[in-house]
Amino acid sequence: QVQLVESGGGLVQAGDSLRLSCSVFGRIFGSYGWFRQAPGKEREFVAAITFSGSTYYQESAKGRFTIARDNPKNTVYLQVGSLIPEDTAVYYCAAATSIETMSGDPKNILYWGKGTLVTVSS
Repeated sequence: QVQLVESGGGLVQAGDSLRLSCSVFGRIFGSYGWFRQAPGKEREFVAAITFSGSTYYQESAKGRFTIARDNPKNTVYLQVGSLIPEDTAVYYCAAATSIETMSGDPKNILYWGKGTLVTVSS
């Protein structure tokens, strides 16, 4: 079975940095991504990465967010710097066979982690 397990969330202060990890079990996917869902908001795309390392970011995430993957470990990372309170959200990793699926409607993405909560205090 496929399982995605996020880790690295927690309570941090504004200005801090954080590295989230997503361990993937069951298979290797062509595309991994990170989404987040803030309180009272819809789940939104943050970043995605292909097997070969091509990256895609939400415009607002450029600069402070970096996605990476370690294929031998089948692990995906999201490095976040200069955290602000607006970054507070549950962060989810996702997997898809193609970047086209990852970049499309999130409802079409079949594989998700349970999420890890990032809380940024001012």
